[in-house]
Amino acid sequence: MPMNSTESFAPKIVAFCCNWCSYAGADLAGSSRLAYPADVKIIKVPCSCRVNPMFILRAFEKGADGVIICGCHPGDCHYSTGNYYARRRMTLLFSMLEYIGIEKDRVRVEWVSAAEAVKFSETMNSFVLQIKNLGENVRLGDLRCKS
Repeated sequence: MPMNSTESFAPKIVAFCCNWCSYAGADLAGSSRLAYPADVKIIKVPCSCRVNPMFILRAFEKGADGVIICGCHPGDCHYSTGNYYARRRMTLLFSMLEYIGIEKDRVRVEWVSAAEAVKFSETMNSFVLQIKNLGENVRLGDLRCKS
């Protein structure tokens, strides 16, 4: 995507946040008026283990430039071991992304508790900056989804 000096790239970020910790952290960040870019679209999931790697590939196909999965800290999962399953799945996903040619820096896994609004805001801001540096995702995008 060619950029003019007056035009800036605004990445599309999909954030899968678990209901019990990360989504509550996002809510607290909003209540505390902590800023993070509007380019981050949050999808609430019951647990980080419910994020199927196909959801991430589908997000890229539909035009996402980056995907972040946020869950409870290991050991603090509402469903006991859900985030351990998520961590294993994401490790496999990273190797698959490398295989199909998508930079693994476009996907991140973070553990954010309900009380860590500042961490949530800082994580989203740093991830958006990281994706801006990578540029637009053109590898997996479906041309039918472009307007």
